[in-house]
Amino acid sequence: MIDFFNDYANLCFEKFGDRVKHWITFNNPWAHATAWHTYDRLWRSRQKGMVGISITSEWGEPVDITSQKDIEAAERYIQFNLGWFANPIFNGDYPQVMKDCIGRKSSLEGLSSSRLPAFTPLEKHFIKGTSDFFGLGHFTTRYITHKNYHYSKGPSYHTDRDLVELVDPQWPDPGSEWLYAVPWGFRRILNFIKSRYGNPRIYVTENGVSEKWQCTELCDKWRIQYMNNYVNEILKDPLINHMEMVTEIVVPTVCTLCILLSAILLMFLLRRQ
Repeated sequence: MIDFFNDYANLCFEKFGDRVKHWITFNNPWAHATAWHTYDRLWRSRQKGMVGISITSEWGEPVDITSQKDIEAAERYIQFNLGWFANPIFNGDYPQVMKDCIGRKSSLEGLSSSRLPAFTPLEKHFIKGTSDFFGLGHFTTRYITHKNYHYSKGPSYHTDRDLVELVDPQWPDPGSEWLYAVPWGFRRILNFIKSRYGNPRIYVTENGVSEKWQCTELCDKWRIQYMNNYVNEILKDPLINHMEMVTEIVVPTVCTLCILLSAILLMFLLRRQ
């Protein structure tokens, strides 16, 4: 399938690359790096475009922020969700917590090796760095608490994580059983990506909400509120951006004003003399 997809991607680059400058190989990924290398090798110098990937993930917040177990469970939630694909692409390997958890459960199940495949050194080198931007799909958030699942329950993505997902009954419910409006989770996952993956360029490729009311006419008030709240979270600058603003805008502006005031004061003094 990798070769088939690469042939298809290469054809798209060839036919549309003179006009299309931003490519997403997959929305929710299963194969990616080969197509990126094909573009990088054959088309980038001529077409000057960008190739990335879109990963959909919720944010996980610890139920008890004073509990180390809950904090670690929330980290596992994010790493098993977002990190599963982002970490190999940006850092070269599966998240360590995934390797530890699945390796431990695999050993308890009597397996001689982990159920999570291991990348060879060549594969790590081939995969790492194969994204020119971070495409993110994000909709909602979960509270996370630690829970041990016995290996006798059988191998499962969900039991490997040793956690439980919860929701706050106060969160607005738009009608879809999995989707709750939690705008602050959007900002936290953006900051997580910024800090964990080297501050990449981020494109939000998916975000939106269902409408629970049955209307004979268009009723989008809830959707407008959801989008407004989530976009406002994007617009809140992180501290580093405030520091950049101070360095690049405030300091030069203050210096310029000081120079102007000094010139005016000097002119005033000269005129008095």
